Amino acid sequence: DVQLQASGGGLVQPGGSLRLSCAASGFTFDDYGIGWFRQAPGKEREGVSCIGSSGTSTYYVDSVKGRFTISRDNAKNTVYLQMNSLKPEDTAVYYCASFGVGSNCRRPDGMDYWGKGTLVTVSS
Repeated sequence: DVQLQASGGGLVQPGGSLRLSCAASGFTFDDYGIGWFRQAPGKEREGVSCIGSSGTSTYYVDSVKGRFTISRDNAKNTVYLQMNSLKPEDTAVYYCASFGVGSNCRRPDGMDYWGKGTLVTVSS
């Protein structure tokens, strides 16, 4: 079975950092890109960042550019999202999802499989 497990969320003060992990299993990890999405209460799910299968192509939504960094370790079947300079507006449940070649990783409907989310709360 395909499984994607997001972890690393928690409570952090504004300006702090967190690193999210997305551990994948049940499919050929090297053949798929991975995207991170987030959903705040009362808001639509938003594409935050994604990385292609080889790790050479990445995307960031404008609101996180310069603060978040996505990376992947294909030997560990894991994608990371390093989040620095966190702001209260980054508070949301963060999800990781897989996508294939040619898919639009910026949109939820472009993704194939989803993991359960991890809650990030930025508050003093």
